[in-house]
Amino acid sequence: MCHPLPLSKVVVDLEHDPELPGVRVSARVKTTGKTGVEMEALTAASVAALTLYDMLKAAEKGMIISDIALVEKTGGKSGDWHRAP
Repeated sequence: MCHPLPLSKVVVDLEHDPELPGVRVSARVKTTGKTGVEMEALTAASVAALTLYDMLKAAEKGMIISDIALVEKTGGKSGDWHRAP
């Protein structure tokens, strides 16, 4: 976000979740650089959720975007990290 990074892969997935009801948005980002790309992944997921809101607001203005969080990261200076279940 503050400096250019060589992103090698960005994948954003949308999955219908009948338990919510709603959609789960996930983003995976990879880089060839020696830094983490957590902010890029969180930004991708956030923008995807906001895009869904914009597209669906005519049908339901009461939608909620929530629980945007890092699930796991590998590599970088701080090493690997996984959110506890």
